[in-house]
Amino acid sequence: MTDPAIVHGVEWTIKELFVYPNEFIYWSIQIVMYPYMTGLVAGAFVLSSLYHVFGQKDLKEIAQFSLVFSLALLPVAALPLLLHLQQPLRAMEPLLTPHFTSAIAAFGIVFTAYGLIVVSEIWFVYRKYFVEQAQALKNQPGLLASLKYSVYLALTMGAFDVSEDAIKVDKKAAKVLAAVGIPVACFLHGYAGFIFGSVKANALWMSPLMPVIFIMSAVVSGIALCMLTYIVIMEWQAFRQRRSGGTTEATEIKGAEVDIITKSTRYLLGFLVAAISLELLDLIFRGYTAMKSWDILRSVMYGKDFMNIFVLQYTLGNLVPFILLILPGRTMKRTVLALLLVLFGVFMMRWNVVIGGQAFSLSFSGYMHYHIPIIPHSLETFKEGLFGALTVIVTPFVLFWIINNFVPSLRRDLGGN
Repeated sequence: MTDPAIVHGVEWTIKELFVYPNEFIYWSIQIVMYPYMTGLVAGAFVLSSLYHVFGQKDLKEIAQFSLVFSLALLPVAALPLLLHLQQPLRAMEPLLTPHFTSAIAAFGIVFTAYGLIVVSEIWFVYRKYFVEQAQALKNQPGLLASLKYSVYLALTMGAFDVSEDAIKVDKKAAKVLAAVGIPVACFLHGYAGFIFGSVKANALWMSPLMPVIFIMSAVVSGIALCMLTYIVIMEWQAFRQRRSGGTTEATEIKGAEVDIITKSTRYLLGFLVAAISLELLDLIFRGYTAMKSWDILRSVMYGKDFMNIFVLQYTLGNLVPFILLILPGRTMKRTVLALLLVLFGVFMMRWNVVIGGQAFSLSFSGYMHYHIPIIPHSLETFKEGLFGALTVIVTPFVLFWIINNFVPSLRRDLGGN
């Protein structure tokens, strides 16, 4: 009998018909979460760039929020890989020795460059706020005020000039960084699609459209998550205002929220149409060319994974939210439901690519089924199971809460760019 401690994947793989003895579902839920989280990073940054680069001034508030939220998502993009590694101490190798000889190794360059761009843009956008806070806390008594003063003093990096000319330079620098960051953000996620699309041994993954499909779906998921989180935060603020008797301020928050969400929904629909079109084009192309592996692919897509692909992904995750968003009289509750379904649809796309690509044996005569561990009974089943995925999902919100204490992305009196 095979020792689960020796063979990675044996605990959650069920085989059917003729499958080679050394074949298992090696890439499990964490490798599904990996492209999903990197996609959220790229999509959030693209939404923030709609204001900083393309001058969509009515999206200023959600753009500033998306920029900070993108920073909170960034470290979590690599967390699934860290949890998946059998030797986590080797996780720093791509960052310490970056090179372009492989797609994985190039991650070090792209990830570092993108991180520097996001941090630099946030600094230019909020530099005036950092200076104002440092000056306000300078002479305040108390340990907490002293600690905050030290943090804001460090964040100013010695640049205390908040004159009109200096602020103009900050705005220009933020715009340039946002423009440069768009292709870098797309490449950050596009290379994840490149990794799958360049695997010649897997018939489902090998497609030149894979990187483009990943990028488009990434923008969709990132915009949807930022809109959903923004709605939840603003609704919570309005609720607190109503409870404290601040009816006027709560109404203002609600009105601003509706206008911004309406405008953001238009961009979401545009990218959603592009993503669906590319996925359908890839599906049609595979059926038309009918390569040698088409028989096994057809049995997987139209048989074994029909529910996951055509019902959960295309219908529930794409078609239903599209209809909900374009129908007249759209309410906030209906928008929230549509955004949740969009996020679910992109997740199912990642699931069907990663898990579905391993569902058939290289013998083309057998299948493998992945059963995600629900109740962990070991560290391995925790990392590669439901609780490991939930850890990845919750972490960016915790990081955002911490960052937002020092970079309040949803305050209207920031004086930011």
